[in-house]
Amino acid sequence: MNGPESGELARKMHRTLEAYHGMIYFAPEAQSEYERLGLPAAEYFKGYFASRSAAMGAVPADVVIATFYNFHPDLVRAAVPSCWVIAPPPEWQTARRRAAQMALRRLLGDRLDAADVREAAELAREAALVCSPAGRPLFAGHRSLEWPDSPDLALWHAISLLREYRGDGHVSVLVNAEVSPSEALMLHETSGMIPAGFLQPSRAWSDDEWEAAKQRLRDRGWLEGEELNVAGREAREEIERRTDELAMTPWAALGDARCARLRELVRPLSKGILAAGGFAGVRT
Repeated sequence: MNGPESGELARKMHRTLEAYHGMIYFAPEAQSEYERLGLPAAEYFKGYFASRSAAMGAVPADVVIATFYNFHPDLVRAAVPSCWVIAPPPEWQTARRRAAQMALRRLLGDRLDAADVREAAELAREAALVCSPAGRPLFAGHRSLEWPDSPDLALWHAISLLREYRGDGHVSVLVNAEVSPSEALMLHETSGMIPAGFLQPSRAWSDDEWEAAKQRLRDRGWLEGEELNVAGREAREEIERRTDELAMTPWAALGDARCARLRELVRPLSKGILAAGGFAGVRT
């Protein structure tokens, strides 16, 4: 599998699988579990940074800034390393998994008991385990965790690995293209794929910093007024295309037929999560 078709496969796999993992960032179960660790309800953002970065250990703020990439450094430093005082990394990991399993059960119910979930978990695990941790720090951290026993959570963990593998590659592409964190957010927002006005406050960039990012993209010839021009759209698509290419390792290993089978198995689960409101109450 080479060329544009291979990158398109990676993009399709990501889109189909994403909801099964991504619901954890919006699940009320996550907030409840983090509060059980001692996190004040008003500081939910700390739980996001702690639970996702805990796989790398009790890392300092700069490591989270580097790997998460698009959040304002001050927001990260408000959460890390103070989150490790609330609870050590293994407790954050356990709380996150417990929340994920409860949320999936709420959203999908008895569908999680079907043989299809076990088959999907086996395929996704095989895909995740062929990926090298070299140059992929968030993926590497999550890959080092023990695999869950239950098929529903094993599928969630495998998709989490595949998501972080892709994300690490995306960060490397952005760095290579000399696109800063705030500029990356601006490219995403002006593409029309996300509601305007969401990314800036959720990532804690100030109005001045946001306008400066816009101006840098204008100076680069990618933005006209408030919208991406042809050059900007082409630049963004090139970033996405290269990200897709760098995410192909697991899908090339599975092959077309088994990739299609994995999508067939997970698609109804992802649709069920969306239909059940799994992405309501967006926080991050």
